[in-house]
Amino acid sequence: MNLSDIQKFTLTVNTTILALVLGLMGFFHVINVPFLVYFSIPTAMVYIIGYYLIHKGKLAFYARLVYFWLTFYMGVTTICLGYSYGFHLYCFSVVPTVFVAEYMGYKLRHRNFKAVPISFFVAIFYILCTGYVALNGPVFERDQKFAAFFWGANAIMVFGFLIGYLAYLVKLIINSEEQLVKAAHVDRLTGLYNRHYMLGYLESAADRKGGFAAMSDIDNFKRINDTYGHNGGDEVLRTVAETIKNVCGGCTVARWGGEEFLIVSEEDISEGQEMLERLRRTIESNPVSFEGQEIKVTITIGAASRRTEQTIDQWVQEADNRLYYGKNNGKNRVIVNE
Repeated sequence: MNLSDIQKFTLTVNTTILALVLGLMGFFHVINVPFLVYFSIPTAMVYIIGYYLIHKGKLAFYARLVYFWLTFYMGVTTICLGYSYGFHLYCFSVVPTVFVAEYMGYKLRHRNFKAVPISFFVAIFYILCTGYVALNGPVFERDQKFAAFFWGANAIMVFGFLIGYLAYLVKLIINSEEQLVKAAHVDRLTGLYNRHYMLGYLESAADRKGGFAAMSDIDNFKRINDTYGHNGGDEVLRTVAETIKNVCGGCTVARWGGEEFLIVSEEDISEGQEMLERLRRTIESNPVSFEGQEIKVTITIGAASRRTEQTIDQWVQEADNRLYYGKNNGKNRVIVNE
């Protein structure tokens, strides 16, 4: 959830409420309540000013203004016409949106919006207004033929607004949570899973039989960084990661750390060996382009099949041992245990 998303959504809400105010202004004219017709003018101005506040990103001030005026509007219309018209129902739409506004403020790092005191104010004002009508009746006695219609219409609008509002916000929250999960599980540079995710994945797969783990390492990566700079090294990491994803389709791949990548497959290692050789050859035969230069890249891979008596740590360590055997014996090799 970012500022742009919230601004777009708030603009939609503001436009909806403004259209509703103008429609009700016409209704107040039809039932001959001039006071409410005139009262609708400053109410409409609140939402017109709202466009400016939203555009300037002053969402906290906008929220306070709208919540105050919507509550005030609810009270005035209820006292004038009575609660048989259902205008008091709008009060119930304020309270949940106040708490959502506090959450939005938190997401935008504006933590000066307090929902609890505002909600208490709304509740007290609601009780006072409806209590006044219960004791004294409405200020304007009008034909009740419109009351049932407006009770139903206002109820539909309030519940429709709440359902639509909260459904959209839940969607935004879910998207936000998914992004957080992705940030926690995915390496930002390469787009591969990170070590944290892979450890969880290996634990969840601990009871599975078979498969293999392959630890791969970019050869002479320090020399690449020293020669081409860290930007060149980053481009090599991104390119190698993309190649691993393309060649090792169906495998789970993570950036294990630095220039090391862990590849885990449920296939038998006898089938996986050919794939790992193909990966090695593909990287060797496709230099990485960086700022008009061609960077020669090779990798060394150590792979180990899963044995039932092994722990996860022992399994990965065996693949790592074979990787370092390959690094110490010529590099640019695939070392596999059967």
